[in-house]
Amino acid sequence: MHVVIMAGGAGVRLRPFTSTLPKPLVPIGESYAILEIILHQLAAHGFTHVTLAINHLGSLIRAFVGDGSRFNLTVEYVEERQPLSTIGPLFGIRDRLPEHFLVMNGDVLTNLDYADLLATHRDSGAPLTVATYRRTVKIDFGVLETEGDKVTSFSEKPVLHYRVSMGVYGLSRSTIASYPVGQPFGFDQLVLDLLGRGQPPAGYEFDGYWLDIGRPEDYDEANRAFPDVAPMLLPVGTPSPA
Repeated sequence: MHVVIMAGGAGVRLRPFTSTLPKPLVPIGESYAILEIILHQLAAHGFTHVTLAINHLGSLIRAFVGDGSRFNLTVEYVEERQPLSTIGPLFGIRDRLPEHFLVMNGDVLTNLDYADLLATHRDSGAPLTVATYRRTVKIDFGVLETEGDKVTSFSEKPVLHYRVSMGVYGLSRSTIASYPVGQPFGFDQLVLDLLGRGQPPAGYEFDGYWLDIGRPEDYDEANRAFPDVAPMLLPVGTPSPA
């Protein structure tokens, strides 16, 4: 029951909030830090070990989380000396990871069952299992398809449905065994590489609560909604915020 949390990004899109705080420590509802919520959730789902990949203002994350004991977790750190994207930090710690583990971004608010995702990944035999969320987008225009100067189809204000990556996924150590240490490598590159090799990832569909805190408007929405969603995000018995 091991999870690697990517917490090293500079949070450029969330400035000015991230000028003095790393994004995972930005407070939600003037109460809990995002990372604090995640760690309480992981412990409640039976996870025991966490690796935090840190870089930008990483010392603040170390000071806040410590050894993880107050979350009933064992926490260790890997510090990026250069940006390695979302998968690259894993290459240097492969020998410290179990065969199957979770990887997630440190800025996600969700009531996803992390333990079930990991169990589903382990049992599937897939090289990678991606938690996915259904998005709906309404287009406020008439949409045309054309070939040359001819209109071939028309749809008035269509509604599009698609699934997006939640930034949480199950991964197997054997999947990343061949990549060189120190190579910047993103989640998108891994997915495309696996597809190119004929080893497609599996999808784990989720339709509960999910919000990625990537932009100021997302942060505003998280703060607005927190009083209503806190009961589903915070495990029973969660202590008062630090």
